[in-house]
Parts: sequence; structure tokens; C-alpha cells
Amino acid sequence: MQKAGLASLAFFYFDFREDQKKGLRGLLSSLLVQLCHQSDSYCDIVFKFYSEHAEGSQYPSDDELARCLTDLLKLPRHAPVYVIVDALDECPNTSAVRSPRAKVLNLIEELIKSQFPNLYICVTSRPETDIKDVLLDTLTFRSVSLHDEGGQKRDIEDYIKSVIYTHPKNRRWKAEHKRLAINVLTEKADGM
Repeated sequence: MQKAGLASLAFFYFDFREDQKKGLRGLLSSLLVQLCHQSDSYCDIVFKFYSEHAEGSQYPSDDELARCLTDLLKLPRHAPVYVIVDALDECPNTSAVRSPRAKVLNLIEELIKSQFPNLYICVTSRPETDIKDVLLDTLTFRSVSLHDEGGQKRDIEDYIKSVIYTHPKNRRWKAEHKRLAINVLTEKADGM
């Protein structure tokens, strides 16, 4: 559908190890770039936004980036837009007045409340309280837990085995130590 122009898809994965993948700015920038590449109309809006900010020499605020995204979503008679926000729990939830995660949750809440008829949002996360509080009130909530699924646990165990048995530093380990490490790491992974 995406290749035929019948829908647009934008995906963002929060990653605590990469600064640009930890917060609202990274999410908004990524969504705008991805959507811009999928529609001439979206590209026109993003180009206008870029021009209004002196061809990139002025740093737009997060609010301005969010407005640009809503401008894209307001286009009439446009193909459906699917936004996937993966691993939201990896977005930091600090004790600051408005944590990075609170800002992202606020954006998601605002997008949902705007009721764009062509917008479909999927959010994946561990069941953190602050995330559940916002999403349960605003999204059609479907909880799918992978933590207790046999296939999930097998995949984790297979990955741990491959690392332990193939990493050069582990060649000197005794077989019983390798088995112990695999068992403990698989159990402590808790589905992650």
C-alpha cells in the first residue's frame, strides 16, 4: 500500500543508547522526514517549514515541529497515515517537571484528540504506569504481552546461546559455566 501511494507509514524506535532517539525532537524529526519522502504534498509542507527557518539555520522548537506534523495530517482527502511508535518505555521518564516521555505522551494524546480521520497510531511499550494512564484514556487499547510467550523465551535463549557459544572470549569457559550463564540470563531476561 505504501509503495502504491495508498498509505503512508512512519516508524520510530526509542533507544536509550542514542541521544537522538530518546525524546520528542527525535520522534518528530524522524516522522516528518519519513512522511516527506512519501508524498509530494507532505514534501511541500516540510520544504515551506524548512524555508521559514532560514533553510535550516534556525532551530525550530518542538512545538513548531509538532505543528508541522499536524499541518501534514490536516491535508484533506489524503491517504491514511500509519504511525508506529516502538519501545516508548525506552524514552526517559525523569523526575523533571516534564520528562521526555511526558512530552511524547502529550503529543500522542494531542494527535489522538485531534481526531484526524486518516491517522492510525500504534504504540508498543512495556506496561509502565504513566504510559498506561495516558494510552488507556485515549487509544483503543489492546494489550499483547510477549513476556510469557514460549516463542519469545525460546528466541531469547537461542540468542544468548549463540553469543555464549560463538564469542571468542567464552571459548575457555567450562561447559557447566556456559549452561549456568544461559539459564540465568534467560531467566533474568524476563521476556526482554
